[in-house]
Amino acid sequence: MLIQSEHVKKALGTSNRQFKRLFGVKRQTFFDMLAILQVAYEQLHKLGGKPPTKLFVEDRLLVMLQYWREYRTMEHLAYEYNTVKSYIHKVIEWVEDTLAQDGTYRLQGKKILIDKENAPRAVAIDVTEHRVERPKKNRSQTIPASKSAIL
Repeated sequence: MLIQSEHVKKALGTSNRQFKRLFGVKRQTFFDMLAILQVAYEQLHKLGGKPPTKLFVEDRLLVMLQYWREYRTMEHLAYEYNTVKSYIHKVIEWVEDTLAQDGTYRLQGKKILIDKENAPRAVAIDVTEHRVERPKKNRSQTIPASKSAIL
């Protein structure tokens, strides 16, 4: 797989441990995700036309991982990648949707939690009560308004 992006080349130059700390996934997971995105990108542009050249596919994946891992704003990501915030938003949505449609990186649904085999063995519920103090209403604090003042 040919890596064209300078951002990704810099990221891949780190150790495996640092890569995991920076982006939240192992290096092999990154390449697995990248393979899924490459196939989807090729299918998207199979009919021809000029492909968007703002960000390579590997940059798109890196943007999404940075957005999730570091809680960076789209404005900061747009500045770093020399583009606009709305394009970063589209990129993140495309990567998320493509990976979810593939099914490999989809979270299990709530039905799996209802299944008796996967049911939690213990549940902790905080039932402490706190008294809520509310201000008392009395006539001395209420300011009556006359009809003539409203008109």
